[in-house]
Amino acid sequence: MPETPEQSAAGRFDTVLIANRGEIAVRIQRACRELGLKTVAICSEADREVPYGSTADSFLCIGPSTAAKSYLNQDAILLAARLAGAGAIHPGYGFLSENATFADAVEKAGLVFIGPTVSSIAIMGDKISAKRAMMAAGVPCVPGPDTALPDDPATIERIALEIGYPVIIKAAGGGGGRGMRVVPKADLLHEAITLTREEARKAFGSRSLYMEKFLEHPRHIEIQVICDDHGNAVWLGHRDCSMQRRHQKVVEEAPAAGIAPDIIQPVGLACVQACLQIGYRGVGTFEFLYEDGAFYFIEMNTRLQVEHPVTELTSGVDIVQAQIRAAQGHVLDLTQGDVTCEGHSFECRINAEDPETFLPSAGVVTHLALPAGPGIRVDTHIHAGYKVSPYYDSLIAKLIVHAPTRAEAMARMREALAGTEVEGISTNIPFLRALFEDGAFAQGETDIHYLEQWLKLRRAA
Repeated sequence: MPETPEQSAAGRFDTVLIANRGEIAVRIQRACRELGLKTVAICSEADREVPYGSTADSFLCIGPSTAAKSYLNQDAILLAARLAGAGAIHPGYGFLSENATFADAVEKAGLVFIGPTVSSIAIMGDKISAKRAMMAAGVPCVPGPDTALPDDPATIERIALEIGYPVIIKAAGGGGGRGMRVVPKADLLHEAITLTREEARKAFGSRSLYMEKFLEHPRHIEIQVICDDHGNAVWLGHRDCSMQRRHQKVVEEAPAAGIAPDIIQPVGLACVQACLQIGYRGVGTFEFLYEDGAFYFIEMNTRLQVEHPVTELTSGVDIVQAQIRAAQGHVLDLTQGDVTCEGHSFECRINAEDPETFLPSAGVVTHLALPAGPGIRVDTHIHAGYKVSPYYDSLIAKLIVHAPTRAEAMARMREALAGTEVEGISTNIPFLRALFEDGAFAQGETDIHYLEQWLKLRRAA
């Protein structure tokens, strides 16, 4: 009798190397243990004392403190996997999580990359090819061509006029808010092109740019998907990530308030269809701008998102476990009809940074008190005595709450923030407390520009 997909997948790997650090390393380790998998934790010299090292089955230092020589060192990570006997590598988010070259190297080494296929990463990693694929699948996109900008100035001017000012220039290989420039009028166009091309070359190794309509008051809406290798895919509701500072998310929530099911459902189904067309595997997130009742695709993140917990709490689906099971070859154990999102969830990113200047704050955590109780979750790797390093991202914890309604979730987050204490370093907790007292935010009357404007008013007061 032939093996079922479930049976044949069972022996694909039993040990996972976690190619990341911080809270996401803790989160992945927990998911692996619950699935009965062994884990290999890695660290740089700066992270030798991290607590999750002692709870892993193997713990290896792979290089110096700088990320380029450790967490971004592909050869060192692959060597660690071989030494520890890992059969798979989970990249987490950031670092090498969306690096097609690394995913290819993992597969060529005979290991499983816990993420999408190399081809899917390549297609969606380039914003131009991603837009082309989404248009083919019927996903609504921001007005603008699905081709790179030419070098000819006259042709660029014509494209901008066809789109209509204001326009935004973006790096084709960009991300994280870099390689973008808004052009409000024609006489600023060529200078913006020149500056953005050079910025793109330095940051992403490519001068390729594209142009789109600049939406002036949109919200940032995301749709989470999970896919297997057997032609099954679902979407798990939507998130609002509009509270951003310098294109970096600060607070996320699920679901996005005020969007009717009959408006969002066709978009979610189009995202599923797009995944099936490109043979996508694992978890991913479609990012949209939403303005005046219309959705516009901007990019897809082919990895686990920082904000995945808000969707976990509203959908009841363990997204990290689902991602690992997809990599093992298991058939997705839920259909779209099984997906029911209930209640409301918020996530606050707690960063080691000055709450006024937002400059990073390194040092030793001398005191830590974290909230607990119904509907409260904290994802973190720090503890009293933990040394916050200056070498990496300033995120030290994620505070997540869930409640039956948005108003109740906001009230729960206020109480949770009031009960969060971190001493010895500066954090953005005072800033987050003030934000959750803001009336417009409480009413859901915000867009992606609101937080920057709010900060300007606070500084001027």
